[in-house]
Amino acid sequence: MVVVGAGMAGVQTAVALREQGFTGPVTLVGAEPHQPYDRPPLSKAILLGTAEGSAFDVDFASLDIDLRLGCEALGVRPADREVDTTAGPVPYDVLVLATGAEPVRLPGTDQAPGVHLLRTLDDAGRLRPVLAAQHDVVVVGAGWIGAEFATAAREAGCAVTVVEAADRPLAGALPAEVAAPMTAWYSDAGVTLRTGARVAAVEPGAVVLDDGTQLPSGAVVVGIGAHPATGWLAGSGIALGPHGEVLADDRLRTSAEDVYAVGDCTSYPSARYDERLLVHHWDNALQGPRTVAADILGEEAAPYDPVPYFWSEQFGRFVQYAGHHAAADRTVWRGDPADPAWTVCWLREGRLVALLAVGRPRDLAQGRRLIEAGSPMDADALRDPSLPLKQAVAG
Repeated sequence: MVVVGAGMAGVQTAVALREQGFTGPVTLVGAEPHQPYDRPPLSKAILLGTAEGSAFDVDFASLDIDLRLGCEALGVRPADREVDTTAGPVPYDVLVLATGAEPVRLPGTDQAPGVHLLRTLDDAGRLRPVLAAQHDVVVVGAGWIGAEFATAAREAGCAVTVVEAADRPLAGALPAEVAAPMTAWYSDAGVTLRTGARVAAVEPGAVVLDDGTQLPSGAVVVGIGAHPATGWLAGSGIALGPHGEVLADDRLRTSAEDVYAVGDCTSYPSARYDERLLVHHWDNALQGPRTVAADILGEEAAPYDPVPYFWSEQFGRFVQYAGHHAAADRTVWRGDPADPAWTVCWLREGRLVALLAVGRPRDLAQGRRLIEAGSPMDADALRDPSLPLKQAVAG
């Protein structure tokens, strides 16, 4: 067994293989030199210097997992059953692709000074002194990662300006009426949010917008999305989708024999939502490995079709999302979005398919189970924020 990628998805796949009884050799290949680590703390505790690392609590030696760090995968030759790496070819009987996603770079800024991404432990290490020095910071992108970084930068005492090309935060993730109330979170936190603005150039000490405005900056942090890290699969014959993701089936098997894919680098068909899902979130990387390990070991397992879930901590708020709202035909609000806590529910044909909970973790926990069950909902009862969500199930 060879697993390429030593993030959450790769580590959990190797661990799941052992937990489910596989006794043969397991090799885990990671491009970074660090012990495998969890990523969510990068935009929080590690960035602010309240933690030094977030290594997984996994004893690879006791699990007899051959951990090869600082070893970058360069290509796959399925006909030869070999992975080409910077340390030479690695043969496999079964291969799992778990290389995750990589951040989208701001065009024209590869050589610009003071431009940062936030994806790796090294990225966080470079940004920590920037925050400690309380530099003026410009964040490009008002998505999830941009908001989380802006939150940390404000906590560190930096002056922060967020530049967003769309007319609102989270434009690519949430409908306008749901994202609009979040605009006020920025100003409440002392962050300047400039929407409908694009970066024209990054100069020493300043970011120049397309309208000529110059924003002072000691550092620029780019958070404009991520794409599957699959460029190394070029020429392998493994089928990729329109976003460059590995196309997997409902057992996370790829088009190549004995090759699986899991986590941020792959999409899978969801019967629940009747479409193929590409989910770039921690929970997907945690859950998929169990399906992969079970299928490799020939166990009967349900098709991989979890209720997607993620969370974000930003501007003093705990935001959670479960499901997939793209095909919803009705939106129901629980509470006032001007208040500290509220929830939005999306229905399709009367059944709950997704919800966003701000400061209402009980709504999220109950709603996730209701989505899983496909429960029909009473929309009028659903509107009452004082009523537990589970009591809004149609009688």
